[in-house]
Amino acid sequence: MTPARHLVLGMVLTASAGLIDVVGFIELGGYFTSFMSGNTTQGGAALVDAAWPTVLLTASLIGLFFIGGVLGSLAAFSSARWGATAVSAAVMTGVALTLILSLSGFPATQAMLVLAASAGAQNAILPMRGAVRLGATFVTGTLYTAGQDLALAVRGAAPKLRWLQHLAIWFGLFGGAAIGALLYRWLGIGTLIVPIAIYASFAGGHLLAARKSAV
Repeated sequence: MTPARHLVLGMVLTASAGLIDVVGFIELGGYFTSFMSGNTTQGGAALVDAAWPTVLLTASLIGLFFIGGVLGSLAAFSSARWGATAVSAAVMTGVALTLILSLSGFPATQAMLVLAASAGAQNAILPMRGAVRLGATFVTGTLYTAGQDLALAVRGAAPKLRWLQHLAIWFGLFGGAAIGALLYRWLGIGTLIVPIAIYASFAGGHLLAARKSAV
């Protein structure tokens, strides 16, 4: 079982992912900054229809998400002590840059690419604890694992309530998306201030923990 503290942190990060994804979804008119399965499906359909602007947009979002994941992982692996701080700060900076670009008049098809890279990097902030993937920006696998764990629990081969922890992470994404959609009605692109504050808090928390471990 994943400790409650880590589970809550994972839910908060996943909620932040849901929030930035719904902002990107609205800004881009139906495309995603962290749900690459959706972008891949839309890109494949657009390719057959020779809808080249859509092919380019979805390919760019997927490519930037991939690059963000690579860079985030490199930063996380670079130092056991400071890696999480670096990734959190980088994600915060990326979301802040997206906000600045949007407010400066850059079109969503450009500004949201930075958000996609940030979403990719976010997956490296928290390592798995127990069997639960924490703070991820995608939950399809999480839902499958919840069902798998429930099946194992029925057979007595897994903790009885562990499947609920996977569902909690899914709920984090769902809740974050709902909150993001609600805030967007009032704040528009300014909704990104909320995840910026969340990533800043994680960066600060990781920094304090790293300094304590260095003493």
